[in-house]
Amino acid sequence: MARDRDVAESFTLGAAQIEPVYHDAEATLDKTCRWIERAGDRGVDILVFPETYFPGYPYWRRSTSIARWTDLMVDLGANSLHVDDDAVATIGEAVADADLHLVLGTNEVDDRPGSETLYNSLFFFDRSGSLVRRHRKLMPTHDERAIWGRGDPESLAVHDTDVGRLGGLICYENHMTLSKAALCAQGEEIHAAVWPGFWEQHGHPGDKTRADSAAARDTCDIYPAVREYAFETQSFVVSCSAYMNEGVPDGFEEGEIGFGVGNGGSMLVNPAGIVKAGPVIGEETLLTAEFDRDERRATKAYFDAMGHYSRWDAVNLEVNDGRLDPIHDHHGDDAASAPSLSPAAAQSLAEEYDVDVETVEAVADAIADAE
Repeated sequence: MARDRDVAESFTLGAAQIEPVYHDAEATLDKTCRWIERAGDRGVDILVFPETYFPGYPYWRRSTSIARWTDLMVDLGANSLHVDDDAVATIGEAVADADLHLVLGTNEVDDRPGSETLYNSLFFFDRSGSLVRRHRKLMPTHDERAIWGRGDPESLAVHDTDVGRLGGLICYENHMTLSKAALCAQGEEIHAAVWPGFWEQHGHPGDKTRADSAAARDTCDIYPAVREYAFETQSFVVSCSAYMNEGVPDGFEEGEIGFGVGNGGSMLVNPAGIVKAGPVIGEETLLTAEFDRDERRATKAYFDAMGHYSRWDAVNLEVNDGRLDPIHDHHGDDAASAPSLSPAAAQSLAEEYDVDVETVEAVADAIADAE
């Protein structure tokens, strides 16, 4: 049967549960490129790195003085990625050489002129190594709001690849019902879910500790969230969780890495919510699994959230796809509301210049469009 999109029937997904060289952009860049190469050698089609892998999640965010926090924020910014950095081009070259698609979790320095704000972002690279788009976490969680700005609505999006339509969300965004629905409604087929680790909850989300083993899935919200995301959207899910060993990173003191939940937990899930690999705890690893599009078709035959199981007449969604900018052209609205040429004025001009009235109206419309 002919299809309107040329996508692979089978493909390999990978989660790069890799430890960054903490707060060190140059060393993290080298390590990133090495693992991209390894993924290419293993035939990975889409590779996902954890939340803010580059150059590490700010686990120190709640365990330092304000003065120390400020110094660490400056250092974090100096080692984070900007869309125009040479490092982004270097990563793109590694991606092209490996012939894969990359979803890279990174701290991102804002590209708005005059801003030094950091964002919790996903950078999406295609097989050519081009940075095709980014997603910024819409709402940082709890005291993350003192680290990162709020993302633009326009980044809540998906894009086509040769293995399927790809989207991604960051940490607790994967619990946000409407954000998930927005990606589903855009036809998402493969989903990157990234996290700062894997944990045990002790009664509520504000009381969690680093997972010691895969048994933590009994209380960790990530495990059911990822499986439910896959099932309710009929998507293939790459859930990639951060890993850091329990030693003290260079440049830090004992006790400063207070929120040290980065112990892995990555897993790969099919559209029926079946975990095909993982969760892997306590080690660096490149987790991979092969998938077939018939896994999605079989689930959708029973439950299709974008087809026979939907009721858009009962419930539908409005998505704002705009970018938040500091300057707005209010004159544009005035021009749009300006009165058009009246029929009488058009007829008068046609008689004065001896042309058809249709010609006058066409010229008036063209002028209005140009304004």
